[in-house]
Amino acid sequence: MLIMFLAFAIFLALGMPAAFSMGISGLIGIFTLDGVASVVIPQKIFMALNSFPLLAVPLFVLTGEIMNTGGITRRIVSFCNSMLRHWRGSLSHANIVTSMLMAGFSGSATADAVSVGAIMIPAMVEDGYSPEYSAGVTAASSCIGPIIPPSIIMVLYGGITGLSIGKLFMGGIVPGVLIGLSQMLITVYFGKKLGWPKYPRSTWAEKWTATKSAVWALFAPVIIIGSMLNGICTATEAATIAVMYCLFVSIVIYRDMSLKDIPKILLRAALNTAVPCLIISFASLFGFVITRENFASILVGFLFRISTDPNVVMLLVIVLLMIVGLFVDGTVALITFAPILFPLGETMGFSPIHFALIILMVIMIGTITPPVGLQLYVAASIAKVPVTKVVIWPFVIAMLAVVFLCAYVPAIVTFVPGLLMP
Repeated sequence: MLIMFLAFAIFLALGMPAAFSMGISGLIGIFTLDGVASVVIPQKIFMALNSFPLLAVPLFVLTGEIMNTGGITRRIVSFCNSMLRHWRGSLSHANIVTSMLMAGFSGSATADAVSVGAIMIPAMVEDGYSPEYSAGVTAASSCIGPIIPPSIIMVLYGGITGLSIGKLFMGGIVPGVLIGLSQMLITVYFGKKLGWPKYPRSTWAEKWTATKSAVWALFAPVIIIGSMLNGICTATEAATIAVMYCLFVSIVIYRDMSLKDIPKILLRAALNTAVPCLIISFASLFGFVITRENFASILVGFLFRISTDPNVVMLLVIVLLMIVGLFVDGTVALITFAPILFPLGETMGFSPIHFALIILMVIMIGTITPPVGLQLYVAASIAKVPVTKVVIWPFVIAMLAVVFLCAYVPAIVTFVPGLLMP
C-alpha cells in the first residue's frame, strides 16, 4: 500500500492527470497484493459506475449546460442585481446570491464558476472592482453550489458510503446559507475599506420586470427539492426533472434556445461528465487496495494515539483535509478519503450526516486554495489575472469559520434533515 501511495504522489508531481495517476497507482497496488486475480480490475472499474444514484451526476451537469444556453443563468443574475443594487458592493453581493440561487439547479462548483463568472466578472471589472477581487469572490461563491442541494459531490459521497442522498441534501441547506452570508460579510468589509459606491435603489418597475423575467427560473429549485422532500422521487429522478424543466423553460418560455442547440449541449455535458466518471472508475482500484489493506483501521489507530477526544479528532480531520486540498483535486480527495474517514466517524460516534457535511465543506474549500484549486483557476482565467494575485484568503477564512461552527454545533447540520426526513 505504501508503494501505491508513493506512486500516486510521484505521478501527480510529474503532472500526470489525477484520474490516470490514481488508476495506474491503483493497478500497482493491486499487483502487490497476494491472492488477487487480475479479473478484479475490470470488475471494479465497471461496478464503480454501475450505480443508479451516480446517474444524477451527468444529469445535473446537463442541467447546468441548459441553464447557460437557455438564458436561465442570465435572468437570475439580472434579478439579483436589481434587488441588491442599492447595497455597497452590490455586484459582489449579487455574485454571491446568484451562486446561492444557482445551487438549486446544478450542484456543480465548476459549472457555477464558469457560468456566473462569465457574466459577473466582466461586469464587476467594468464597474470598478479589481479583477483580482472579482475572480476571488466568484471562485469562493461557486463553492456554495455543492453545499446547498442538489449537489454532485453529495451524490458521490452517498454512492460511496451508502448514506441517504436526500438527507445529505437537507443537511447542506443551513451550512450553505451560512457560507453565503459569511462571504457577504467579507464583501461588506471590503466595501467599507475600499469605499465602494452605493447606487440608487431599483424602482419597483425595474424589480417587477426582473422578477417577472426570472420567476420561471426561481421556481425550479422549489420543484426539484420539494419533489425529494415529499418522497415523490429520488435524487436521480429529481435530476431528470431538473433537465426536463430547464429544457421546457429555455425552449418554450424564454425561447433563448432551440432544438438545434441540444446536440451541442449534450456534447459539452458529456465531455464535462467524462472527467469525474473516469476519476470515479479508476479510484475504485485505489479504494479496493485501501480497503483490502485495512487502511481505515490504521488511520483510526494513529489518530487515537494522538487523542481519543472526539473534538480533537474532528479538528485533526479538518486540518488533514485542508492540507490535502492544497495539493489534490476535490473529486480525487473525496473519492480517496470518503471510504477512509466514514468508518472513523462511526467509531467516534459522530452523526453520519453531520460528519459528511464537514468533510464535504472542507473539500470544497480545497477547490479554491492554491496551487491546485480548480475553481480558482477557472475564475482567474476569466478575469485574466495570475492565480497568485486572486483575493481568495479572506473568503477561505470566512468559510473555515462556518466549518468550525458546524463542526462543534452539530444541530446546525442535523436540524433540517431531522425535521423534514426523520
